[in-house]
Amino acid sequence: MLKKLTLAVALSLTGFAATTSHAQSSGGAVKIGVLADMSSIYSSIGGKGLVDAAKMAVEDFGGSVLGKPIELLSVDTQNKVDVASSRARQWFDVDGVDMVTDMPTSAIALAVSKLGEEKKKIVMVTSAATSDLTGKACSPYTAHWTYDTYAMSVGTAAAVVKSGGDTWYFLSADYAFGQALERDATQVIEANGGKVLGSAKHPLSAPDFSSFILQAQSSKAKVIGLANGGQDTSNAIKQAAEFGVGKSGQKVAALLAFLSDIKSIGLPLAQGLYLTEAFYWDLNDKTREWSQRFYKRNGVMPTMTQAGTYGAVTHYLQAVKAVGSKDSDKVMAQMRETPINDFMTTNGTLRKDGRVVRDMYLFQVKTPAESKGEWDLYKTIATTPGNIAFRPMDKGGCPFIK
Repeated sequence: MLKKLTLAVALSLTGFAATTSHAQSSGGAVKIGVLADMSSIYSSIGGKGLVDAAKMAVEDFGGSVLGKPIELLSVDTQNKVDVASSRARQWFDVDGVDMVTDMPTSAIALAVSKLGEEKKKIVMVTSAATSDLTGKACSPYTAHWTYDTYAMSVGTAAAVVKSGGDTWYFLSADYAFGQALERDATQVIEANGGKVLGSAKHPLSAPDFSSFILQAQSSKAKVIGLANGGQDTSNAIKQAAEFGVGKSGQKVAALLAFLSDIKSIGLPLAQGLYLTEAFYWDLNDKTREWSQRFYKRNGVMPTMTQAGTYGAVTHYLQAVKAVGSKDSDKVMAQMRETPINDFMTTNGTLRKDGRVVRDMYLFQVKTPAESKGEWDLYKTIATTPGNIAFRPMDKGGCPFIK
């Protein structure tokens, strides 16, 4: 069975999977599509490792469900909404794909979520961050799985304000994700007695942050808040150090940073940084066991989006098996009714608005002296229970929540 699965996945990933009208019928293979970033600024966060995490979930499930093989397809979206949307539409209309996952940017996730609602297809967002996915742009067919901009703000921004960083200036990515993260963080900062002095918007994959950093320095804010992600976050932190941020008393707060970012930046520059994540490889025995398996296959420790994709695919397949059908309404209902328990989640729940409620963790980056190994990068500061970490369902503005 494993050999057959491997062949099916290989064919799908290289674009040669058969696509027939029969595949769209309820009796066809279960098909899962990964809308990934394989070559751009979020490739280290997701990329090939995220596709492999989805493959691991399929393999661990046994490679089949409802008596049919599970097929996995993926595409490099290049972080372009039109590329992601057109491929998702083809997958839904022609190739018989039942569920799509990943979606590295919020703009892509919002567009594909809307398409999933139109087509009554399940969308499991494991990488994009905007909390609008469970707010004004919610869909009954979308699950926002791993984290969101609200949870990042509750974890990191609140901790920094409470430690004395009560004035902020934002460097924000100029698209849906950066706008949502700055908005949600501002609310948390002000609720905790802090003040936002201003912000500068930068393009996605900005080549140079010098002008933005100079604006932040001239604001005299105690904290420069980075409302961006991936290589933009890494480059902003590195260039801030070059401009003497930190030595002058200003702090940098990364509102969304991943393990891969900290590894790239290095402990000498990243040490002391607070960050919030849904997962860390060294949290407990279960996280370590799965992460070591992932490491042997990919040569790096997993990020929270890679680990989250494994969990999302597994939960979806369990629901399909439980209801004996690929019917989206039945599968979504089953996923909402079933507690989420895996190596990264304990008694998580999928709410009606699509938000997966799970505990979140506030970490601080270790100093070089504290680290005992290449991937020993974090120390745990606090655990935020899911009911506190995520926005209450009645506060998000989801249109179909009464």
